Amino acid sequence: MKSLQGEVQLNIPATKAWEIFTNNETVAKINPEMLAGAEYLEGDGSPGSLRLFRLGPALHHFVKESVQKIEKIESGRCLGYEVIRGELKEMYDPYHVTVSFIPVPGKEGEQCIATWKAEFEPISPTTPMPENAKDAALGFLKLFETCGASD
Repeated sequence: MKSLQGEVQLNIPATKAWEIFTNNETVAKINPEMLAGAEYLEGDGSPGSLRLFRLGPALHHFVKESVQKIEKIESGRCLGYEVIRGELKEMYDPYHVTVSFIPVPGKEGEQCIATWKAEFEPISPTTPMPENAKDAALGFLKLFETCGASD
């Protein structure tokens, strides 16, 4: 299986980043051009839950929606899911993503490192690496600071 990952430093605590990422209402307000809405189709966010991300116009050239089946959770730190419906599923099978928020040592109450990692298998040998997905995810995670600073 192939993989792609990246990270970005956030000037908010990991606990705040986790709250933003796991709250559908909050995460959908960060940048509607990138993420227009989020909702649980089944479940409450625990493993086995199905979460729909309706992506905004800024990403429609790549992906319009993504249905994710939550696979694992380490509360406050890490969430893993598999994309089970949407454009990414048509290009990669499987497509697993793990998003983590790790406190910066010595600055736990102020900063964290947000990491995004995808593990995937392209359906076709000509399918490109999902660089667009990585860049969009990291750019979106960086925007968590704007939401976290307002509290």
